[in-house]
Amino acid sequence: MALSIGIVGMPNVGKSTLFNAITNAGIEASNYPFCTIEPNTGIVPINDTRLDILSKISGTQKIIHATIEFLDIAGLVKGASKGEGLGNKFLSNIREVSAIAHVVRCFEDPNVAHVTGKIDPADDIETINLELILSDLEMLEKMFGNLEKKVKKAPDPDSKKRYDILLKIKPNLEKNIPVRKLSFTEEEQLILRTMNFLTSKKVIYVANISEDLIGHGNTHTEKVKQIAEADGDEFAMISAKIEEEISKLEPAEKAMYLKELGIPESGLDTIAHKCFHLLGLQTYLTTGEKETRAWTIKKGFKAPQAAGVIHTDFERGFIRANIVSYNDFVANNGWKGAKEKGLMRQEGKDYIMQDGDIVEFLFNV
Repeated sequence: MALSIGIVGMPNVGKSTLFNAITNAGIEASNYPFCTIEPNTGIVPINDTRLDILSKISGTQKIIHATIEFLDIAGLVKGASKGEGLGNKFLSNIREVSAIAHVVRCFEDPNVAHVTGKIDPADDIETINLELILSDLEMLEKMFGNLEKKVKKAPDPDSKKRYDILLKIKPNLEKNIPVRKLSFTEEEQLILRTMNFLTSKKVIYVANISEDLIGHGNTHTEKVKQIAEADGDEFAMISAKIEEEISKLEPAEKAMYLKELGIPESGLDTIAHKCFHLLGLQTYLTTGEKETRAWTIKKGFKAPQAAGVIHTDFERGFIRANIVSYNDFVANNGWKGAKEKGLMRQEGKDYIMQDGDIVEFLFNV
């Protein structure tokens, strides 16, 4: 299950610096607007210390982490949906992402220009959100016109359902209400996912701060947090500059540096974990001599659905799942010890997967 996050924000808020930290790809991050000309993509592992522990128990040859794909696009300015700055051509690049990371500048630095001339997170957020709404409206108008003709001429059930969803969305977007704030039935939600409205995406607001603000923030970060909470979105506070430095360190050095800073995990790990929570995701684990691996699934997935993430044949021919909880597996030094203690469970098709389940799937096709 691919997890992808689109990074948006005004120019010079630290998006590219954050992206450098995420991917350690070294893309240019100069102090002028529109430095990022083409979208940049990077796939990074999600830190999960459980994998290292399981790997030692199983004598694993290879560890495979769950991953997040990050997509960084050029900074947006007021009027982007009408072609200002670099225009909205880049917004199409993030229409298929799972969620949006909205980077907001919350630090003062006279050496780094702000495109509006002042640090005002609430105003920046309003500007970006409005551009996303306007971009969605433009896309909706095109879809609406085509579907309206179909529905009036020779309506088919699918076109009618899509048309009715647009009828619900249109007046709200015109009132600057994002799609994610509206209520939809389960069937409507399935159809809505195929439409890729930007404002239907879950959002995590990332307050970018200076090093001296780590651990406590300021009035700007508090404002961003309030906006996120009011909208039911996630909030994270990071220093993109510090994250870039951390990304270049070896694991032991990284752990020591984080300890010196007095924070339990890097900002990037925080973003990853909050994105998992935001999207209702979890991981189950497989482990053996060949590999130890984390698999990303939706919360509520039943065992056959989880098996299908590995291969469709696993779901199609599902027989049962042998499952040991992570804690029991570690406490008993692996499969053998867990089985001897009677801690391995045989679960069927109706079993709802839990985060950290260690699994062996049995199937036949």
